[in-house]
Order: sequence, then C-alpha cells, then structure tokens
Amino acid sequence: MSLVLALSLGQSAVYAIVQFADKATRGPLSSATSTLNPSLNRRELFDLVYQLLDIGFSLVPVLLGLYFLSTFLPFRGADSRRPWRALGFDGRHPVRDGAVGLLLFIAIGAGTLGLYAAGRALGITTAIIPAALDSHWWTVPVLVLSGIRHGILEEVLVVGYLFRRLGQLGRSPLWIVLASALLRGSYHLYQGVGPFVGNVVMGLVFGWVYLKWRRVMPLVVAHALLDVSAFVGYSLLGKAIGLG
Repeated sequence: MSLVLALSLGQSAVYAIVQFADKATRGPLSSATSTLNPSLNRRELFDLVYQLLDIGFSLVPVLLGLYFLSTFLPFRGADSRRPWRALGFDGRHPVRDGAVGLLLFIAIGAGTLGLYAAGRALGITTAIIPAALDSHWWTVPVLVLSGIRHGILEEVLVVGYLFRRLGQLGRSPLWIVLASALLRGSYHLYQGVGPFVGNVVMGLVFGWVYLKWRRVMPLVVAHALLDVSAFVGYSLLGKAIGLG
C-alpha cells in the first residue's frame, strides 16, 4: 500500500502540503494561484506529446495497485484474477453507474462551487486556473482525457484499492472512510483550505456510496464529469467571461 501511494497520490499529498506551506508563508492565500493542466512545451507538437505521456504514465500506479490486489491480496472466487471487476471498475452496470455518477456530479459540483466562492471570500483559497493550455485543435480532447485520468486514478486508488487494503488490515469502515477522505483532501491542499475541506467532504460522500454499492465506477463517472466540465468549461469560456 505504501509503495503504491508513494508513487502516486501519497507523493502528491506530500508535495501539496509543502506547496501550501510555501504559499501561506509568502503572503495571503487569496493572492496565490494554482494552475492545473499547464502547457508543457512552447511547441505545439511536443506539448501534445508531453501531455499524452503525462496522462498515460500517471495511470501506471493504478495498474500496479490492481496487480498487487490480484497477486498478493487476491479476492475470493471468480474475481481473484480480475481485481478491477471485484472493485466494480467495469461496465457491467452502465445505466445504474451512470445515473449514480450523474447525481453525485450534480450534488458535489454545486457544493464545490459554493465552497470555492466562500474560500475566496474568506481569503483561504488560492485562485484556481483549471486549464492553462494554449488553444490548439487537440486542447479539448486532451482536457477530456485529463479529467478521465483523474477520475480513474483517484477513485480506483483512494477508494477501491485503499478500502480493500485497509479492510484486510482490520480497520473499521468508519476509520477507512475517514482515512480515504483525509488523503483526498491532503493532495488538494496546495489549492488552499477551501479545496481541502471540500475534497474531504467529497471523500466522505464517495466513501459512503462505495460502502453502499461496492462499485468504483459511479465514482469514476462523477469525478470525470466534475473535472472535464471544469477543465473544458474554463478553457472555452474562462477568458470570454473574464476568468482568465
């Protein structure tokens, strides 16, 4: 578990805590900026290549986590060699997964906007730029892939993998939900206190949904919709309405 997290979101959490300390000691958090999806190269072709490489390699820890689950922490029965199916990361229930994911997207999305506005008003949240890519023919597709990447990476590891591993260690469901939610909040701390609190709440809700349905896919759908709408919406409308 420690190895998988150290190569992925655990590492992000450590960096986020350091970045938060750096920003908080430089001046008011309200004057700081957090940029997501930045351009990685001035030349269009190489920027595209770097973006795709970044998305692809960031998903490797998901494969590592699934490998560990199937090899060292196997499930019982027919799913022992298919951990993705045991976690509910498959397409067996597209209608139900899509419906639950859409409801979560609506509920969490509205709450996220409210917390961001409150955090900015209180001066405890940085200005967040969801997308800083130049305008190219591939900008929107890459932002969509980036949003899907985050949905898969975070929900499979922070919920599916972590719940399974901590459960094997004998932790109670409540303890697991709290640990997962705090981890989710910690790697968003570089954005400020508001996003930290918002993501902890999101983690609590997602943890409860997972305990109820035992499927990661609705969470992946909801998370992907949240990120894709933020990334693409900002890229297309941010500057037009004075946000960029």
